[in-house]
Amino acid sequence: MEEAVKQVRALVFDVFGTLVDWRGSIAREVAAVFGDRVDPFAFADDWRAQYQPAMEEVRAGRIPFCKLDRLHRRNLDIVLAQHGLQDTAEAVRVDLNLAWHRLDAWPDVAPGLQRLRARYRLAPCSNGHIALMVNLARRNSLPWDAITGAELARDYKPKPVVYLSAADAFDLAPHEVMMVAAHSSDLEAAAAAGLRTAFVARPDEHGPGLGEAQAAAAVDLSVTSVIELAERLETQG
Repeated sequence: MEEAVKQVRALVFDVFGTLVDWRGSIAREVAAVFGDRVDPFAFADDWRAQYQPAMEEVRAGRIPFCKLDRLHRRNLDIVLAQHGLQDTAEAVRVDLNLAWHRLDAWPDVAPGLQRLRARYRLAPCSNGHIALMVNLARRNSLPWDAITGAELARDYKPKPVVYLSAADAFDLAPHEVMMVAAHSSDLEAAAAAGLRTAFVARPDEHGPGLGEAQAAAAVDLSVTSVIELAERLETQG
C-alpha cells in the first residue's frame, strides 16, 4: 500500500460534506430568509435528501445531463412546498438556490490544501459544476490547479467516467490519482475505477454524530482532517 501511495501525483476531492459544511451553511441561509417560519436544519436536510434522487434521473438516462444548479432548483421548489412555503417569491428562490455557491469550508481545509499543493496537483471531483466549484474556491481560498468532476464528465458520481475523466484531465493513469472523500460509497466507486483512496472523517456532516467517523470500505489512507492527510502523505517520502 505504501508503494502504491508513493505513485500518486494528483489528489481529487469530493466537496459537499468533505470540504464544505453544506448543512450548517444552508441552514444559515434558510434562517436568514424565513426566520422562525421553518426549522432551518430540517429544511437543509430535506433539500439535501432530494440530491441523489435528482442525479439518478440523469445517471439513468431519464433526463439529459444538466448542471447541478438546475437540479438544486427543482429540488428547492419541492422542499418549499413540503414546508408550506409555496408563497416564496421567484427572486427569493433564485437567490436561495445560489446558497450552494456560498458554503463555508471546514476549518482544516484551506490550510491542508495549501500544504498538499506543494507536492501534488489538486482539483475537486464533485457533482457540482465548474461555476459552483469556482465560487466555493474563491469564497474559501481553495488552491485548485483545475476543476474536474460532473460537468467535465457529463455525468454524475459514482459513474466511473467521472473519476476517470479527472485522471485524464491531468494526463495521469487512474492509479496515479487519489480520490479524497468523507463518504465510503464515493471512495468505493473511485477504487473500482482504479484510483487510490483517502477517507477524511466528517462525523458531524449531517448533524452531531450523524456523519461517517470511519470508512465502511477499504481505503489506502484514513484521516481525521485534510491537515492530517498532508502530514501522512509527507511521511510517505
